[in-house]
Amino acid sequence: MKNISNHIESEYANFWIDGEIIFVVYKKGVVIDQKVAIKIVEDRLSLQQGKPFLVFCDASGIKSIDKAARNYLAIEGSILITATALLVNNPITNVMSDFYLKTSSHPCPIQAFTEKKEAMAFLKTHTSE
Repeated sequence: MKNISNHIESEYANFWIDGEIIFVVYKKGVVIDQKVAIKIVEDRLSLQQGKPFLVFCDASGIKSIDKAARNYLAIEGSILITATALLVNNPITNVMSDFYLKTSSHPCPIQAFTEKKEAMAFLKTHTSE
């Protein structure tokens, strides 16, 4: 894992901060089980350093995600997140995100989008400015 102040690159995703938003871009073909989900959340939290952020998550690289990982990300994975916009721009991630949003309860607002512009507009409605 590479950590350069406001950027982390792991074998699963790239994370960086821009203003009030943490960007999470999953690497192509990543398979997420609970162990991977825990590592992803640990990386994000280390970048946040105890501060709450909005999250823009490009999930288009995800190949699959199991139930335990979905459950973990829905609850423990929401720590210090004020809202999440999921970018899903291929049929597989679109189906996965739709299923995830319908079958998991989320402590903060979360929505899936096929366009980055719409996702960013959603996050702007949740900024503290």
